Amino acid sequence: MLLGLSACGYGSQKADTAAPAASAGGKKLSASSVTIGYFANITHATPLVGLQRGLFQKALGGTQIKSQVFNAGPSEIEALNAGAIDIGWIGPSPAINGYVKSHGQDLKIIAGSASGGVSLVVNPNKVKSLDDLKGKRIATPQLGNTQDVALLNYLASKGFKEDPTTGKGDVTVERIDNKTTPIAFQQGQIDGAWVPEPTASQLVTEGAKKLLDEKTLWNNGQFVITNVVVSQKFLTEHPDVVEAVLRGSVDTNAWIRANPAQAAQAANAQLQRLSGKPLPAAVLDPAFRNVEVTDDPLASTLREEAAHAVQAGLLKSPDLNGIYDLTLLNKILKADGKPAVSDAGL
Repeated sequence: MLLGLSACGYGSQKADTAAPAASAGGKKLSASSVTIGYFANITHATPLVGLQRGLFQKALGGTQIKSQVFNAGPSEIEALNAGAIDIGWIGPSPAINGYVKSHGQDLKIIAGSASGGVSLVVNPNKVKSLDDLKGKRIATPQLGNTQDVALLNYLASKGFKEDPTTGKGDVTVERIDNKTTPIAFQQGQIDGAWVPEPTASQLVTEGAKKLLDEKTLWNNGQFVITNVVVSQKFLTEHPDVVEAVLRGSVDTNAWIRANPAQAAQAANAQLQRLSGKPLPAAVLDPAFRNVEVTDDPLASTLREEAAHAVQAGLLKSPDLNGIYDLTLLNKILKADGKPAVSDAGL
């Protein structure tokens, strides 16, 4: 099993107490409410913007949407399994782990949400090029999380020897929460970090230099960073509600693509509401530009990311057959005149 898998983001696990009211005259669905989980993170732009703009509630009509904010993938998976949330935005590694750990019984990936938004940023005084990584200390958000797997796989591809569990080796991999990574960088405790947005852009404002954008390592510059998952129990009992949430997701992604500047401000307004503090423009603007929203789950890259975890020594070869159910998503895309997306045989 992949150790300590998590998604990564800002904010702590907490209920979002400012849920919008259901429409009194809205359509009646099979559940009175639905609870979603997400991260206060730019790679979770879809729920940030969709909630702030009311696009999910519009699609749900008379069913109220509630939300819970998480800081780590394992806690979100636990909440999904316990029924505390019904649908979640989450990274590929915790989705894989949750599916494998439950023997394919607890969740399904039902849509994509975002691609990209991950970079290796370094102290330019200590790391001039990728050849200078040996002997350096590079942070990732958590043992076994999506960025941790990506870094370990990259180091292995360059011939570096690493202990995936301890992080010790030719390069020291330090597992540090995104919230404290900038402090560790300022204090010289790390020489760089392989992190998602907005942490990468925040470190750049602290004097770091972007050495590698992870999208350059992938075909067509795309790889899944955020998926939409659902409890199989909730999907079975309330497919109409799941379809409405997906309708809100697709509509939100379309609005983000059509209105990128306004979307960045909407995401920032939601971040400010959650944390009391918005991102400065020097962080928000490059972070938002570096993330691509997508309805496509980019399933072939999920298979490859699982292979990376196996190669890094963090995961035994997983059986991912059945992890996707894209039926409702493709129904919505067809209604919009858009092409269907693929599950890559999974």
